[in-house]
Amino acid sequence: MARPARWLRAVDSSIVFSPEQDPTDESPCPRRGFTGAMNLPIKRTLERIPGGMMIVPLLLGALLTSLAPGLPRALGSLTAALFGGAMPLLAVFYVCIGATITFNATPQILRKGGVLLATKALCGVLVAIVAGRMLGEQPVAHGFFAGLSTLALVTAINDTNGGLYMAVMAQYGTPREVAAYSILSLESGPFLTMLTLGVAGLASFPWPALVGGVLPLAIGMLLGNLDGELREFFGRAVPVLIPFFAFALGTTLDLAHLWHAGLLGVLLGLMVTIVSGALLLLADRLTGGTGLAGFAASSTAANAAAVPALVAAANPVYASAAARATALVSTSVVVTAITTPLITAWWAARSTAKS
Repeated sequence: MARPARWLRAVDSSIVFSPEQDPTDESPCPRRGFTGAMNLPIKRTLERIPGGMMIVPLLLGALLTSLAPGLPRALGSLTAALFGGAMPLLAVFYVCIGATITFNATPQILRKGGVLLATKALCGVLVAIVAGRMLGEQPVAHGFFAGLSTLALVTAINDTNGGLYMAVMAQYGTPREVAAYSILSLESGPFLTMLTLGVAGLASFPWPALVGGVLPLAIGMLLGNLDGELREFFGRAVPVLIPFFAFALGTTLDLAHLWHAGLLGVLLGLMVTIVSGALLLLADRLTGGTGLAGFAASSTAANAAAVPALVAAANPVYASAAARATALVSTSVVVTAITTPLITAWWAARSTAKS
């Protein structure tokens, strides 16, 4: 007589059986159908950590490199390619991000996203001008602010956490404000940071480097808008690539730099929320918004941690600042992932109480 299906629910939930396999079968060669797949909640655990998909692999890469610096050379081949080999992964990542950006934005979405994008760029320029006069291209050498650089400040403030923005605005804003990120996402990648540093009168970048900084994104946009299936296909790869290039970036970091970046990175994240949040709030209100979209955009994107290395590759004058800037920006990602939703929720409650 056939065994009832409900026995499947009685076995350990961490093991998967097919209907053909009896879990009580203790024979050394189990019948076909047993998969033995574990169900450890690794992904869910990482997602509970602010920026976890970026921060945890980055820390793991730094830890492995610090404890076993000769490991990549010993292993060689494909494994060694992951240690410090972030550039090819980042090129693919920005092609996939570009594919998600559509050209057919409505005028309202275009206006909202354009205002937020222009204001973020303006924030970066203002910070670059002020910091550039004080710090130049090199990082601070000594003291509490050791490692802080114009590159770190501009990178942290230039790129918005898209997933966070859309999640917050889906709760407090309108569908058009959510869709505005399709325009705001043009800030992804090193192009805006390189342009900002050049406008601020710091080290310039040759035009091939500027074109190279935006070309993967542009190619992705072209492919995604020509073929909707390609947009969906490439779009699914965006979150998958993040932990891989984060690990590769982590292998270029010193744990001492990460440790020092803790408190300094917290201050950087608070600066991003306060400075960019105030200007974005003002811009949003002046263009007829409630200010919620402005506060929701006052964060640092996880992929911004990759920008210092890309900028340094385009102009070696920033090479000494890149590693510590990566650590500082990574900390800013975590801090703004906490502060941005809180300040947006506070503003929403304040607006509701007034109305």
